[in-house]
Amino acid sequence: MSFSSHQKTAIITFLFVIILTNSYAGPGNIAGSAKVTASARLGNDFAESNVNDGLVHFANLGEWASDSKMNFWGGIDYPWVQLNWDSPQTINKVILYDRPDLETHTAGGTLFFSDGSQISVTAIDNNGAPKTIEFADKKIEWIKFQVTDGNGDNLGLSEIEVFPAPKNYKDYVSWVDPYIETTRGRYFYFVTGSRPFGMISAAPMTRNKNQMGGGYNYNSTEILGFPQVHGWMLSGIDLMPTTGEVDPSKGEQHWKSKFLHDDEIVQPGYHKVFLQDYKIWVEQTATDRVSFYRFSYTEDTLANILVNLGGYLGTTTMTDAKVAKVSDTEIEGSVNTTGRLWGGPDNVRIYFVAQFDKEFQNLNGWVDQKKYSDITGLEGTPDSTPRNAGWSYKDAPTTGVSALFNVKKGDQIRMKISISYTSIENARKNLSGECDHWNFDQVRKEAKDEWNEWLGKIDVKGGADAQKIKFYTDLWHTLLGRHKIDDLSGDYPDYTQGKRVGSKTVDAKLRIRSIPKNDMGNPKFHMYNSDAFWLTQWNLNILWGLAWPGVLDDFSASLVQYADNGGLLPRGPNAGGYSYIMTGCPATPLIVSAYTKGVLTKVGSEHAYKVMKTNHMPGGMLEADDHYIDKGYFAGNAGRTLEAAFQDWSLAQMAQGLKKKNDASYFLKRSEGWKNLYNKEQSLIFPKDENGKWSHSDPLSGNGWVEANAWQATWSVSHDIQGLSALMGGNDKLFEKLNFAFEQAEPTDFIFAYGNGYVSYANQPGCSNAHVFNYAGKPWLSQYWVRKVNEQAYGAITPDKGYGGHDEDQGQMGGVSALMSLGLFSLRGTATLNPVYDITSPVFDEVVIKLDQNYYQGKEFVIKAYNNSKANMYIQKATLNGKLHDNFWFSHKDFSKGGILEIWLGPQPNKTWGAKELPN
Repeated sequence: MSFSSHQKTAIITFLFVIILTNSYAGPGNIAGSAKVTASARLGNDFAESNVNDGLVHFANLGEWASDSKMNFWGGIDYPWVQLNWDSPQTINKVILYDRPDLETHTAGGTLFFSDGSQISVTAIDNNGAPKTIEFADKKIEWIKFQVTDGNGDNLGLSEIEVFPAPKNYKDYVSWVDPYIETTRGRYFYFVTGSRPFGMISAAPMTRNKNQMGGGYNYNSTEILGFPQVHGWMLSGIDLMPTTGEVDPSKGEQHWKSKFLHDDEIVQPGYHKVFLQDYKIWVEQTATDRVSFYRFSYTEDTLANILVNLGGYLGTTTMTDAKVAKVSDTEIEGSVNTTGRLWGGPDNVRIYFVAQFDKEFQNLNGWVDQKKYSDITGLEGTPDSTPRNAGWSYKDAPTTGVSALFNVKKGDQIRMKISISYTSIENARKNLSGECDHWNFDQVRKEAKDEWNEWLGKIDVKGGADAQKIKFYTDLWHTLLGRHKIDDLSGDYPDYTQGKRVGSKTVDAKLRIRSIPKNDMGNPKFHMYNSDAFWLTQWNLNILWGLAWPGVLDDFSASLVQYADNGGLLPRGPNAGGYSYIMTGCPATPLIVSAYTKGVLTKVGSEHAYKVMKTNHMPGGMLEADDHYIDKGYFAGNAGRTLEAAFQDWSLAQMAQGLKKKNDASYFLKRSEGWKNLYNKEQSLIFPKDENGKWSHSDPLSGNGWVEANAWQATWSVSHDIQGLSALMGGNDKLFEKLNFAFEQAEPTDFIFAYGNGYVSYANQPGCSNAHVFNYAGKPWLSQYWVRKVNEQAYGAITPDKGYGGHDEDQGQMGGVSALMSLGLFSLRGTATLNPVYDITSPVFDEVVIKLDQNYYQGKEFVIKAYNNSKANMYIQKATLNGKLHDNFWFSHKDFSKGGILEIWLGPQPNKTWGAKELPN
């Protein structure tokens, strides 16, 4: 078969792209690096080299076809193809693609391996769909596939893909599995098209809902679109590449497409998927503020790229769209977002610029059921209707534009979309400043390199493959959410001005502000959209400070800037405004932990302290009322009381450090108010009403708590475990009570729904409990229960399990999981004036934390665990920098200087190690 010059050019271009793609694919297909031999072929256009060229689903392009014939009684010639590598490869998966030609069908065969093993392959689809064969790790030099069952002449394959086992992974990105727990995650949970904390946060959407499997859900079989924003109560600009005549007014259920996971590559910073209904390969990567797509067409067709700007999208609803055609390769516009369930500004506008590398033949549009042809502009409707009574979710008419192109088989269209929360002009500057070219593979490589750099700040060796996969996926989650909202110029939206109604800000007014600049004229920090920092003292505050202190510094400055704009320190800052989600003033422990570790550099300590103090007084975000100030507790809510007590204690630490003795004494005294809620009969903390009477007597009731109960949250007075121990009658009594709770929770893997059960690591309030034993004189029990929780609650790496299934809030459960795997924690959230890290047994044999020398004196901090195994979870002895170390903790000062912590493990507890001295 011969090809036109147009097709040959397209093939050469696509092959070059595939070569680049494979070389940057991480744990993806390694077949491209193999040499191919095969039985006799049909001709040069169907050479054996096509079987690993990366061209999949292209009929009569990039295929290996043999010269086999089927005789008159149905016999076949058993053609074969073999891949040879120059060096041994450890593999565990092969995917076969039949030629997408219904006249010839390679239906089955045998895989032979150089180690002498073989696997029978049956039921290969006749439509070119992938056939996946998974097996135990094999170290091989070649594989051979021989057809043993087929129908028709010229049997062959479109492609063979071969995938390395974890032992062959060569970078950190390879270890990340974004699929983990996506069947239970939130809309913002799975974001492949993003840099660390990037403004753009794009990904396919398979379930158009917020929680419990919203956004991208592994169990789904259809893609509804590709939204560009996946944030905390923030979403918008939905993209869908289609072919042929599509009526977009019928919405996502009309334009959706089936897909298969075997047709996907899913990595931090890159996503590739085949849309079966349209026969399009969609590739996605990103810079900080620009989403970059490459669409590859497997048939001659009309390409119809939809940009949807109306209707409900995961967390919010798009209305009032405005679009203008700039040229035959560019559109610009904006869309309003509204209907934030958990609060935030009532209306937030997202501005965008979209560019194509080819001229579109036509730009059409639609508003609800009305369709428009060859437009230069479009305006949607501001109308929306509540989806359910009493809820904020809204429905609105679908609205948008479609760009049409005539494409040939093998053609590609590239598309870039930049966003801004301040103006179209800034969106365009973001695009030109970050991506002024059309080299998709360059951006993909840069995204991968950046993710490798960030993830590689913590290097681990040893442990099971599953533990390493889970660990780097944990880190990915902690660095993924909480997206930037500032432009390249430093401009950002301020929506703090408005009226608070519940958790919402009504009539929020947009003010465009600019981040303060440093001496070089660059913004000092970033502004962020973020889920609440509720109880991050037990996860992000610690983990960020270890490997990414600049992140802790950045977020501290951002939170204070919010307060400078609107007077309040936000809990969950939303698009430059307030969402009032959750309780207390969780920004305080975060900022204090940055101060105590000496990494608060982007905002002045005195100024930050003043802002926090204001927010701990009446009218501030802590919402301290007269009853809390006078009586020491919030009437009817023990959860709010314990949280505020820890936050007051944290503020007292900073007051002491700043030599504000009166303030330190005042807030330290307030932090003891929780003791008024100790119930001697129950030996637990319970809520009281305003008259001092117990609200109820059920320790498993969530009444009077915030997503917790007495059994789960009594231990969250982590600033004063000794005070709790004294009330209970000593460490032995505390141990008996807490150990009983863990024993009751173990059969359910320490997982319960909100407010249920004895200990739950599916949500924030219980995430410090296993480490409490360290402070009660029994560190071996922390070692035991941390290992148990880490394995049972967080150890899974399946699409339905891995984070407890309830509330992985933008990296918080991932942070707890990662810290447990490292064998590090800080019960008091590194908010003490002299912060320390609590030691348990790591799951890895070696951990190297590469210290940021912009903040820390040392180069790296190393943890080595000897005799490490699942059974050997107990610390027998330890040394710090070669000196015997008998404490269960070490100081942040020692950490920041760099050094080595060595731990010897065994199967039985050493009850004398670490049991003597508590940190100050």
